[in-house]
Amino acid sequence: MGHDEAIARAAVLRPIGEIAAKAGIPDSALEPYGRFKAKVSLDFAEEVRGRPEGALVLVTGISPTPAGEGKTTTTIGLGDALNRLGTKTMICLREPSLGPCFGVKGGATGGGRAQVAPMDQINLHFTGDFHAITSAHNLLAAMLDNHLFWDNPLGIDPRRIRFRRVMDMNDRALRAIVDGLGGVSNGAPREDGFDITVASEVMAIFCLARDLTDLQDRLGRIVVAERRDGSLVTARDLRADGAMAALLRDAFAPNLVQTLEGSPALVHGGPFANIAHGCNSVMATKLGLGLADVVVTEAGFGADLGGEKFLDIKCRQAGLKPAASVVVATIRALKMHGGVPKEALGEPNVAAVVRGAENLLRHVQNMRKFGLPVIVALNHFTSDTEEERRALDGLLKPHGVTLVPCTHWADGGAGAEGLARIVLGVLGEKKADFAPIYEDRLPLDEKIATVAREIYGAEGVDLDPAAAKRLAAITAAGFGHLPVCIAKTQYSFSADPKRLGAPSGHRLPVREVRLSAGAGFVVALAGTIMTMPGLPREPAAERIGLDEQGQIIGLF
Repeated sequence: MGHDEAIARAAVLRPIGEIAAKAGIPDSALEPYGRFKAKVSLDFAEEVRGRPEGALVLVTGISPTPAGEGKTTTTIGLGDALNRLGTKTMICLREPSLGPCFGVKGGATGGGRAQVAPMDQINLHFTGDFHAITSAHNLLAAMLDNHLFWDNPLGIDPRRIRFRRVMDMNDRALRAIVDGLGGVSNGAPREDGFDITVASEVMAIFCLARDLTDLQDRLGRIVVAERRDGSLVTARDLRADGAMAALLRDAFAPNLVQTLEGSPALVHGGPFANIAHGCNSVMATKLGLGLADVVVTEAGFGADLGGEKFLDIKCRQAGLKPAASVVVATIRALKMHGGVPKEALGEPNVAAVVRGAENLLRHVQNMRKFGLPVIVALNHFTSDTEEERRALDGLLKPHGVTLVPCTHWADGGAGAEGLARIVLGVLGEKKADFAPIYEDRLPLDEKIATVAREIYGAEGVDLDPAAAKRLAAITAAGFGHLPVCIAKTQYSFSADPKRLGAPSGHRLPVREVRLSAGAGFVVALAGTIMTMPGLPREPAAERIGLDEQGQIIGLF
């Protein structure tokens, strides 16, 4: 059993009713799922919306490496620390996907003494939200094929179907398939494919919708196909939106859990930040803001992906105004960005830290472009040296950046109290002047170019001719005002995952664009990024199982 898992097993959790009461949620608003997790009623969430809102703090990070940055762990540690200092705080996180849980890394609920619990239940099924999203998505896919089977009265062009199926598991064999085989009774054969559930437009809609009415309206706007004349066919045209909303109704209520220290945490929704917009649900964020003085939330992967999409997509649509940003870094990861191989990261190397700090500085500068004050949280590892930390501090100080070492993995909230005090100081100064990095009126291709230039450090965009034609069609259909969601490797500012550090002067190759009319953005796929990941050579699933007492082991 791993260290994180052992800590989670030893934790004594409080009944979820106690956590709810601490957060200001009455028992009448809870729908318990066992003893330690519950959904918060939509009626109560709507009631809370009219209250004054607390301050919103975004936790993001440097470009991730296999060395690990601990962004979720830092989010939890900061939330615990703020509560320890007497500031009423809610933590808002995404739900883990089974894809990475069984594929790359095992569990995704924090680490050490900064975890949300019950760890095993959150990581594997939780309250069934992902299953509901998968079912709603695939219902629409089935109704689309059924419409084609029964004489296609809407006149859909089978060559121009834009809607694929999904499942919440990495399965590269399903990226491109042919369905409808087996004769006339099974429909007409056509090319199809699967995306992972977290990349589904239904997932994005689930996370961005304001209420049930908005949810069903957005579902109805999903574009599934085109007619031969290029006109769009939507889920509403197929009369699928009502049934989809029915499948999502219960899942749409936010989930309440707790940290190991008893801080309330809302864990709801789970889009990936490299291939989707990478933020927890607006429902949960708004609920937290109405209940707490401070909400600490996390956006996936680096600040160039989840951070940018949080600010340009989620905040734009939901009317959120974050007050500060925390960028998480580790000495180990900075060394990797400085050219050190993973097996040598435990060795002191000040020069590599200095080289790798270019990646951190660009993320800091990017967050400042949105008008946010930025604090750097240095997630401490035992292999870190004082010389390395001083060198990093010396690099950041001329840029006016505060570096705060944190030990929340080992010490829980107490190890992040220094970070919490700095955050409270920034919130008290009210320095934020948030604004998205581009305006709605900017053409779609210029929005992509703006993100490429201002966030990725690229000199320009290479737009595939087919993608350019598709952008023009999307604009002509009336969607040119939407923000863009760039799907790109998480490992680099460029589209090449091997170009670590802070590459500049590269070009962003965009091979495909997709309209997500219901979610309210246009997806641009850059480089070789896949919307259905594959399993690694040695999947995390190989280490997961049950012990003699029937408890799940190997998630960490």
